[in-house]
Amino acid sequence: MHPDPHTPPHRRRRLKAIAVTLALGTAMFAAGAVLIAPGSPGPPADSAPATAGAGPAGSASALTARLQRLPGDWNTWSTLAMAYIEQARSSADPATYTKAEQALRRSLDLQPHGNSGAEAGMAALAAARHDFTGALTWATKAVTSDPYNAAAYGVLSDAHTQLGHYPDAETAVQKMNDLRPDAASLARASYTFELRGDTRRAADLMRRSLTAATTDSARAFAHTCLAALALEDGDARTALKEAEQGLRTSPADTALLDARARAHAALGRDEQALADWQRAVDIVPLPHLALALGEMHQTLGQRPQADSQYTLLKAQDTVRASTGSPPDTDAILFEADHGSPARSVNLAEQALQRRPFLAVHDAYGWALHRAGRDDEALTHANQALALGTRQALWHYHRAAIHHALGDTTAARTDLATALEGAPALHPLHARQARALLKRIGTRP
Repeated sequence: MHPDPHTPPHRRRRLKAIAVTLALGTAMFAAGAVLIAPGSPGPPADSAPATAGAGPAGSASALTARLQRLPGDWNTWSTLAMAYIEQARSSADPATYTKAEQALRRSLDLQPHGNSGAEAGMAALAAARHDFTGALTWATKAVTSDPYNAAAYGVLSDAHTQLGHYPDAETAVQKMNDLRPDAASLARASYTFELRGDTRRAADLMRRSLTAATTDSARAFAHTCLAALALEDGDARTALKEAEQGLRTSPADTALLDARARAHAALGRDEQALADWQRAVDIVPLPHLALALGEMHQTLGQRPQADSQYTLLKAQDTVRASTGSPPDTDAILFEADHGSPARSVNLAEQALQRRPFLAVHDAYGWALHRAGRDDEALTHANQALALGTRQALWHYHRAAIHHALGDTTAARTDLATALEGAPALHPLHARQARALLKRIGTRP
């Protein structure tokens, strides 16, 4: 599909900006980790995903003013770069990538050796571009230059996580917490337990991260994670409470709006869910938000509205492909469920080459299932759940694969797990999971 030539120029520019920032969103959100400024020395940072119009833009202005007075301050150049990366996450402005790289290169030109802050910044930028191998290389340089730079270990853990090096990621997270047990370190520690299915320990650590947070964005991130963990535990009311607490101070945070929408949907409050997803899409139409909104419209039988979101997703993916950015799981799952399963498999293969993370294995397995290649699909579905992750959608996916292969016992087991955490399932997927369980029966 090609962008509609009748689309207004400002709309086409907006689509391009959104598409270029997709990789950044994945690097920081799909990993479940927070991005922290890696400057060393410099102010400690516990920042989570920034809300629109919050700190990063202002801090970039202040840092730029400082550099006008002190152009040789290599620490400030690297800190400025991280402010730009934070700004990109909230503004969907691709120009900030270039600004960030220019600032980092300037810092490295001024201080080519032992510049851990700029090296960690290059790692974060590489991760934002889905170059996780490059991120690992730069992060390793950063911790070699400064073994006491806690933030650099955070970036290192992110790179290892996305590359599927889970024990190495845990080692890096432990080192980060040993050096500086702040909100960012505790959030990453929480995620290591979440990946292994220990949602209770993950929630405990995330509550500690919330207590340690010193910024609205860090608190918003913690509330988002706590809401997601509550949904996985089947507690939609607690998820709603967490999301609403975060939204009191960060009302334009799209991750919190998404969390509240999912909680509303789990409680049967369809109109409230639609309103929150629509508002989130209006702020920044990220693919996972547009997909959730479209699938909610589809659940309610509102096909024209669903198709409008699906058209947006297709346009975004066309622009993404034109930029050379790798596909994300949202594009893979969208094609598998609402487009071409064969294309979904192709997208998944591209993604897996650069990001062999659990979520990509799940998406690849689902794409293969939808394409009728269930033996291969099961291998990847098993890899997605190998650590014991409690992701209701992944268990539903594997249940459908088991059923297609004739293993109804395994299918029932996975469906029980998926529906136990039914609040974590989008209503469309929950309906499909229940329909599958009805077909195969609750008992052998």
